[in-house]
Amino acid sequence: MLVRFGFVAMSVLLENASPSRTMTYTNFSKLPDREGGLLRLARIAQENLQHTQRLLSHCKYSDIHLYRLTSKLIPLATHDALADWDPYAILADDFAAVGAYVRETGIRVSFHPDHFTVFSTPRPEVLRNSIKDLNHHVRMLELMGLDERATCNIHVGGTYGDKETAGRRFLAQFGALEPRIVRRMTLENDDKTFTAAETLAISEEAGVPMVLDIHHHAVNNPDGIEPQVLWDRIQQTWRDYGWNGLQHEAGVNSDGAFPRVPLPPKIHVSTPKSATDPRGHADHVSLEPLLSFLRAIAGSTLAVDVMIEAKRKDEALFKLMDEFRAAAEAGAGDIRIVDGASVEIG
Repeated sequence: MLVRFGFVAMSVLLENASPSRTMTYTNFSKLPDREGGLLRLARIAQENLQHTQRLLSHCKYSDIHLYRLTSKLIPLATHDALADWDPYAILADDFAAVGAYVRETGIRVSFHPDHFTVFSTPRPEVLRNSIKDLNHHVRMLELMGLDERATCNIHVGGTYGDKETAGRRFLAQFGALEPRIVRRMTLENDDKTFTAAETLAISEEAGVPMVLDIHHHAVNNPDGIEPQVLWDRIQQTWRDYGWNGLQHEAGVNSDGAFPRVPLPPKIHVSTPKSATDPRGHADHVSLEPLLSFLRAIAGSTLAVDVMIEAKRKDEALFKLMDEFRAAAEAGAGDIRIVDGASVEIG
């Protein structure tokens, strides 16, 4: 089984390469010239996109095959007070340049919109903002010229005192989204409310892939289900991306929307920060829990992509790879190093 690792948004190893530079609305509102302020926001966004290209280049030359884009590429893009501003037209060429590099390198990219993007909500204003936020993320991917293998990942959301009703409300409100948005979505289990099993059932009904977070599962698993027990069903949710466990499928989606070039299932991994803060993320990733899960699924899976959500970002990825190398050198015969950010298990 091929296992590829990626990291989230920021590098702790590259200097002066933040893709998330921003400006608060408070500071924007204090500027004497609104038009000048909008130009300043656009310049910040251009710099963020330039730094994104630096980070993607860092990925390419480090053999990193997946990368999560920051949601903060355009400051104040969805703020109500700037509803008359169209940053997408201004930044079209900059987004196109990033997208061209992604296509050239084949790096798998995604977004993970912030926690306030919630479709189980009973509040109309929260739903409106959630729709606006997803549309914003999809617009950015479309400007990059990326097909629907570039995805957006969200959680089901809160339970509001009634988990079953919240789940049904999610399905109704999520299902009312534009198809161009739904086709790019994945759902992830969270660490407090919707478990992996519950999220999987909703993913299956919604017809979108599930991203398994094995850390979230470890801290939100009241039924004690081993994650590998759910794995075959999770893999099946990726079939529209040409995935079928131990083989690839060819062809196109039923509506011809995009090529069904195989896209492996994705999981998230992190390590609890401490015994007193089990939901927090540690600086690095512990090898053994991850390796145990990968070994458990290797017999039924051709490949899996692993997004590392550790605080130390790319440093954590390289440290984890060092630990895989050490395990292989110590005699773990089922581990083979493929490149700087990939291993084979089994």
